[in-house]
Amino acid sequence: MVKVVWFLKKADHLSMEEFRRWWLDGHAPMIREKLGDLLHRYIVDIRTDRDDLPAAAGTPCEWDGIAEEWFESEEIARRALSLPSAPETRADVMAHVSRMARMVVTEHPIVDRG
Repeated sequence: MVKVVWFLKKADHLSMEEFRRWWLDGHAPMIREKLGDLLHRYIVDIRTDRDDLPAAAGTPCEWDGIAEEWFESEEIARRALSLPSAPETRADVMAHVSRMARMVVTEHPIVDRG
């Protein structure tokens, strides 16, 4: 399994609500449609409006959301990320974010009650 984690910072011209709406109602359905069966799992996590839980890091998080894409293999991940629609989906992201980063990770479940 290959997991790609995308980090997004919303564009300055968007409120958090506009950013949420774009991602959940516009971009995520586009990704689901374009990548289709190549995706094993796709999760979008968008920061909440406040974080007053104990043990905060002490500095605000620099990202407004992350997306997690799981692929069955590296070959499938390469195929998915190289689709002809990739420039279209990237352009959609870049119109709505000020920064983006990506990490390919290996997941190590420690506790999983799922």
